[in-house]
Amino acid sequence: MNLAGKTALVTGSTSGIGLGIACRLAMAGANLVINGFGDVEQALGAVRRTGGQVRHHPADMSDPEEIAALVAFVESEFGALDILINNAGIQHVAPVDEFPVERWDSIIAINLSSTFHTTRLALPGMRKRGWGRIINIASVHGLVGSAGKAAYVAAKHGVVGLTKVIALETAREAITCNAICPGWVLTPLVQQQIDDRAQADGDRLRARHDLLAEKQPSLEFVTPEQLGELTLYLCSDAAAQVRGVAWNIDGGWIAQ
Repeated sequence: MNLAGKTALVTGSTSGIGLGIACRLAMAGANLVINGFGDVEQALGAVRRTGGQVRHHPADMSDPEEIAALVAFVESEFGALDILINNAGIQHVAPVDEFPVERWDSIIAINLSSTFHTTRLALPGMRKRGWGRIINIASVHGLVGSAGKAAYVAAKHGVVGLTKVIALETAREAITCNAICPGWVLTPLVQQQIDDRAQADGDRLRARHDLLAEKQPSLEFVTPEQLGELTLYLCSDAAAQVRGVAWNIDGGWIAQ
């Protein structure tokens, strides 16, 4: 897959899944704009080592005005926004009756509403140029629930639903919209859950095993590199009729 001449925006991409996807798209020749509050210089360096042209924009993905500035930045830097990867996300775990209202609002804003805002701003340019790819990084929690994750599950189910609507609205155009639904990926968010478990019994390896065993039959983490390869496929001509799909890559989680 050769993406030379295409420009991709990956939100929430200074580490983890987003950075893995950004690096893979850059390896295929795309120009990249990354976004996030992690180690920006380290992330820029990782993408540059692939040979790709890359910029960073620090937009707060909970703020529609900053999202508009981000999309305008992509278009001003590279002249187009061809590939949109909506990856930004945060998490908080608590029972519904104890869930902090402000955390609910921020999770819905960053995990769901930002996907709407980036897409509505990217679509006019994609239509003008006659080509586009929108890939929403949802989660297995866009397909099933887990106790304690009310806002995250609600947001990710919303992302899957929004993906279907966008796919239908672009069905007769050379623009596709799909969702990727990863299971456990060893991101900083998941590492924190392992650390929390390890504090209880002092055994980090057991905590890691038990986290996987509860949900993911393969007992292996999905990797950012694997997610990057799937993203690249969805950008290809071979995936031109893959539309509105919620593609789980989860070590067998949803098969149970």
